[in-house]
Amino acid sequence: MTNRRNVFFYYRNSDDIGAKVESLTKLAEKYGFTVVSHSKDANIIASIGGDGTFLQAVRKTNFRDDCLYVGISTKGSASVYCDFVLDDTEKIIEAITTEQVEVRKYPVIDVKIDESASFKCLNECTIRSGIIKTFVIDVHIDEIHFETFRGDGMIISTPTGSTAYSKSVNGAVIDPLLPCFQVSELASLNNNRYRTLGSSFVLSGSRRLRLEVAQDGNDYPVIGMDNEALSIRSVQQIEVTLSPSIIKTVKLKDNSFWEKVKRSFL
Repeated sequence: MTNRRNVFFYYRNSDDIGAKVESLTKLAEKYGFTVVSHSKDANIIASIGGDGTFLQAVRKTNFRDDCLYVGISTKGSASVYCDFVLDDTEKIIEAITTEQVEVRKYPVIDVKIDESASFKCLNECTIRSGIIKTFVIDVHIDEIHFETFRGDGMIISTPTGSTAYSKSVNGAVIDPLLPCFQVSELASLNNNRYRTLGSSFVLSGSRRLRLEVAQDGNDYPVIGMDNEALSIRSVQQIEVTLSPSIIKTVKLKDNSFWEKVKRSFL
């Protein structure tokens, strides 16, 4: 990490974390790093908190693919996005003084809503009914009409996001080395009129997913972008593709994605 010298700390300000961030700042400066006050001046962006804070750090700094993101957990253990623990300074020092640091690359999805808005997601995009009423969504893969869905909503997840909301509805856990994204159903209705695949499916990174929402009075869907929710009236179409952007993080020895999955779930 010695060729990257400008560090920006992203965290939710509170009394208990302020002193720890100050000590981390002194540690960084001791080893020749400059702590900057704005993310645009940084080539290392370190989130301090949990996985949710890491997702916010990536989103609030505009999914930069020209810098290295580092997750530092305040919860006493590492997690999917947090490779370091705030109180374990020995591992942090080892990483910042290493001449050559391996970089892990995480896929990102691009989401376009109608013609009005576009977003990136590191974890997942979700569309859910905002009222007690099901959706009807026509699902298109490239130019092919695949199925007509009726239910509570759908989850489109990245490989790293496959361990989150998608997994809770029996989606597969996907290796982030695979450039792809996964589509999972939320409480689909299957009867003589509506018939869906009934299971999650994985699309190649070269595919385009298009969800066309039937305009039947369900005008206020909740659109989830990672851990943020948007309320957009009269959504007609959502288009999802794999982004050319990637998120780079530190790759530590004995802390691969699958070791993280084992630590988290087994």
